Order: sequence, then C-alpha cells, then structure tokens
Amino acid sequence: MIETDLLIIGAGPAGLYAGYYAGFRGLSVAIIDSLPELGGQVTAMYPEKAILDVAGFPTVKGRELVAGLVAQTDTAKPEYLLGRTASGLVTDADGVTVSCDDGTEVRAKAVLITAGIGKFAPRPLPVGADWIGRGIEYFVPDFEPYRDKDVVVIGGGDSAFDWAQNLEPIARTVTLVHRRDAFRAHARTVAEVRESSVEIITKAQLSAVRGEEWVSEVELALDGGETRTLPAQAVIAALGFIADLGPMKEWGLALDKRHILVDTAMRTNLDRVFAAGDITEYPGKVRLIAVGFGEAATAINNAAVVIDPTAHVFPGHSSEAE
Repeated sequence: MIETDLLIIGAGPAGLYAGYYAGFRGLSVAIIDSLPELGGQVTAMYPEKAILDVAGFPTVKGRELVAGLVAQTDTAKPEYLLGRTASGLVTDADGVTVSCDDGTEVRAKAVLITAGIGKFAPRPLPVGADWIGRGIEYFVPDFEPYRDKDVVVIGGGDSAFDWAQNLEPIARTVTLVHRRDAFRAHARTVAEVRESSVEIITKAQLSAVRGEEWVSEVELALDGGETRTLPAQAVIAALGFIADLGPMKEWGLALDKRHILVDTAMRTNLDRVFAAGDITEYPGKVRLIAVGFGEAATAINNAAVVIDPTAHVFPGHSSEAE
C-alpha cells in the first residue's frame, strides 16, 4: 500500500498545480490519472491550442503550459500513478483509502479530486464512422498533418472555432459547418474566424462522406432541402464530449449531474475529501483553468489543517517563504 499525506485524483492543470502547492505546504503527495500522460484533457486533446486566459501568459500553447506545470509540480517530488483509474474510496476517522483498477491501494490523510469532466469520449458524428482514422478525427494533437489540405470542421463550440482558427494559415481551405446559426464559442474567437478566410456554413449537417482509401469529399444537407458537396481530405468532428464520472458516482459524493458539490473551502460532503477545478459545482462557478488554480490552492490550504490540526489555513505569502 502506498501512503501519502495527500492523494490527488486527476493530473490535469488543476491537479498538477495542486501537487506543487501541496509540496509548498510541506505535504507528501501522490497523483492518480487514468491517462498515461500528465496534463489531462489539455495533453489528450488540445496540446497545440493557444490558451488565452492564464495569468502571466498573453498566449501559451497547451503543451507548453503543461510542461511548465509538470516542472513546477516535480519540485514536490510526487509519486505519479498514471494509466490507472481510482475505482474505490473509503473514508474513516484517520484518513482515506483509495483503490485502483490495477489493484493499487493508496492510504492518504486527505484526498483532492481534480478529475475535470471525468472519463470522456467524443460525441460521434451521425455519419462517417467508417472513416475514423482515414480522414475523420475527433482530436487535433498536431497541426502539421493538415498542411495544404481541404479541412472541414463540424461543430459550433470553442473547440471547433479554435481548430478552424489555428488551421486556417496551414490548410489550403478551412470550412466550418454548424447545424445552427448561433455558436457556443467565445465571441472574440468567433469574430476572428469570421474575419479570416474560413468559410462558415450554418444550418447545415454532414450527410455523407465519400472517398476511396481516404476521405476526398463530404456532402452537406442544408436547411431547406438542398445539398452541397465540398472537397475534403480531412474532417474534424468537434461535437463535444460524453462525460462520465465512472466509479466516483458510487463513492457517496453529493453531486449535481456530473459535478461534485463543494463549499467555499472546496470541501465535499465526505470527510477529508476535497475537490477543485472543472469537476466542482457551487453558486457562481466559472469553468476556467485560471479558476481551477485558485480552487486548488484553496483546497490544499484547507486540507493542510485536516492533515495537521496544528497548521494554519493561511500559509503566509510565498514571497516570504525561505
């Protein structure tokens, strides 16, 4: 059994920052994640995405942000437990025992859940499943394979517009297709894409995908019954994700749909169990990486008192630390 002061479940940005901050508070820390790499959704889906809302960085790519967070977290000398899922959690008066799907058990004095949206899978396209890996993709980990191609992006959210914007200077053409004429993406990004060479087609849906060994064209069903055919050697499906809390649903946590309810100290309803980042819910919640960092620090400072009752919630300013 692995023993530690704090166990963090989830190695995305909030979890990595929490690992660093736990070390700053003098705590030993272990970090579990079901993915084989650190960085959570950012590493898995958006490594090349320009992130614009992290303090201190006018713009930073996802992979660069994760690299900086990992370097920072490594100063805490955490034990990383990657490629395994936390499947069971039991609390008692002295701590928390978490079991993993590979048989690993971790005994911690407190647990912090920073699991983002939980386990996730892309929402599938209504047509074209046979073309996955042959021109249709759900994620864009690298822009270079799209150079000089005709790219069609399906969706109207942040991911669709971010990928359209980033691929526009690389691809031969980029067309964004959305079933409605209203978008869920950030207004600034929508405005920038509208001003670019990206063609936006609304009130349209993908109706057919054609090609031989690789996608060569797509057919769109337009509102009103017409169809339109576009050349396409690459199709990016950005229809969102189906998220699932998985085993966490059985732990006795107070939930609001797919989110864990917390108080102002980031405490859950379970003793010694805290949560931070996108997985949390409370009045006024805003789901941003920047907010997750603050919640992680709040959670760690309050967990420190649970772990050591002689500690203080406020650790003093970091600039005063030796």
